[in-house]
Amino acid sequence: MATDFAGSTVSKNIISQAVPLIMAQIVQILYNVVDRVYIGHLPEADGLALTGIGLAFPVITLVMAFTQLFGAGGTPLFSMARGAGEDEQAEKIMGNAFFMLLRCAVVLFVFCYLLRRPILFLFGASEASYVYADAYLKVYLFGTAFSMISAGMNGYINAQGFPGTGMVTTVIGAVMNLILDPVGADRGGGQYRSGSGFHLCISYGGIRGGVGYGDQPDGIGAVGGAVSHRS
Repeated sequence: MATDFAGSTVSKNIISQAVPLIMAQIVQILYNVVDRVYIGHLPEADGLALTGIGLAFPVITLVMAFTQLFGAGGTPLFSMARGAGEDEQAEKIMGNAFFMLLRCAVVLFVFCYLLRRPILFLFGASEASYVYADAYLKVYLFGTAFSMISAGMNGYINAQGFPGTGMVTTVIGAVMNLILDPVGADRGGGQYRSGSGFHLCISYGGIRGGVGYGDQPDGIGAVGGAVSHRS
């Protein structure tokens, strides 16, 4: 598969990129609703359980905001370097983005985990709903590095002309989450609320590990470029 967008028409490039990206975005939405669907159908579930999951959403949004800082922020620079034929510079950009995502994930994990109680109360938690929000969030935060790297580096896959591969990485995580959520539901509501966060950690890990960013024969390896061309 060609990775040089100059070898095709603009309309064809747009269509070849847009269709997989749209499918990936649709699948991504499942992450926001699957846990709520299963929790809402548990016999012992109540409104506080769903409230607890909702209270964790602003923290997840904060993590995604920093992900886009280095993901969506670095991808245009990466694309411009590739378009200019400066592959070494493109690898440096992607490598720096990878390590910044990793470092930022560590900082966010420590900050949000240690201060999760005041953060959740800042977002409107009560003593009753905090129990549910804390059970979900403290497990979810352990997957911060997986979620940031998988989402942040996905744009670099698409920028190299592999939107199908970028879509597959998203689908892998969504399918794993769909499979694991019913398993957690069978364990009971009390354990499920923290288990659903653990399932997301595994799913994000599956995105990162299931499809290697350096596996494309004509592409630029993200991890390899990060190690060998870090500046």
